[in-house]
Amino acid sequence: MSAESGARLRALSERAEARLDAVLPAADDTPERLHQAMRHAVLGGGKRLRPLLVYAAGSALGAELDRLDAGACAVELIHAYSLVHDDLPAMDDDDLRRGRPTVHVAFDEATAILAGDALQSLAYSVLAGAPLPAEVRVSMLACLAESAGAPGMCGGQAIDVEAVGRELDLAALKAMHARKTGALIRAAVRLGALAAGAGPQRLGHLDHYASALGLAFQIKDDLLDVESDSATLGKTAGKDAAANKPTYVAALGLDGARRALDAELQSLHRALSRLDCDTSLLATLGEMAAQRSH
Repeated sequence: MSAESGARLRALSERAEARLDAVLPAADDTPERLHQAMRHAVLGGGKRLRPLLVYAAGSALGAELDRLDAGACAVELIHAYSLVHDDLPAMDDDDLRRGRPTVHVAFDEATAILAGDALQSLAYSVLAGAPLPAEVRVSMLACLAESAGAPGMCGGQAIDVEAVGRELDLAALKAMHARKTGALIRAAVRLGALAAGAGPQRLGHLDHYASALGLAFQIKDDLLDVESDSATLGKTAGKDAAANKPTYVAALGLDGARRALDAELQSLHRALSRLDCDTSLLATLGEMAAQRSH
């Protein structure tokens, strides 16, 4: 990563953190426990990949940052809600997230469920109030709703739950993760592009980029679950194997998963090469997702 790209991404990450802090309810507003749990789930950690993708895609197409803030916040709020629910005992039953106790551990299960619900509602409220033309906001709301719901993230999560203890072939594994992980990543890129007024051709190239990035991100996640440790990851390592979940490592082996990661990285760069704009930040985010340590 160049020094310039690193500085730009740090500034955008700080901007996302500040905007999220501003849209979340104050910790001392009633009901305090719910609001504190929401803030615990969202602030003070995380890679901020999804808001960075909103900013990077929109900026590449010429959008001012204030047109991108709502999309950046909305997609991160959806992501945070999904993590809160994913960590619950009925799901992955994890007690560590981003190096801190998960919400149901820091508070309680009922508060965690309500916090996740409230974060999801807040995401759509923030997006509905974006300083954009009504038709653009409607398109962005539809994009986020589809990516977060049964056709996207929730559907992929349901397939993942049903697949525990079973073997999935590579096509089924890709299809599951294109929904579970990839849908919200594709939505982040598309939200930035829609806010910038992108046409069908640019949206298509960006969707190809985001699809490859989503799979690369998941493959790297599966590799890290095997190769890293809990302190580095900020969450419990080795849980996928312990739970007998289908992963790219289980399907392809370590070397095969690494080759698959390289293939997706090449695919996302090919998609970016077809765009007639500065895609350096998008390329950097792709490399970061593939090379990250947590």
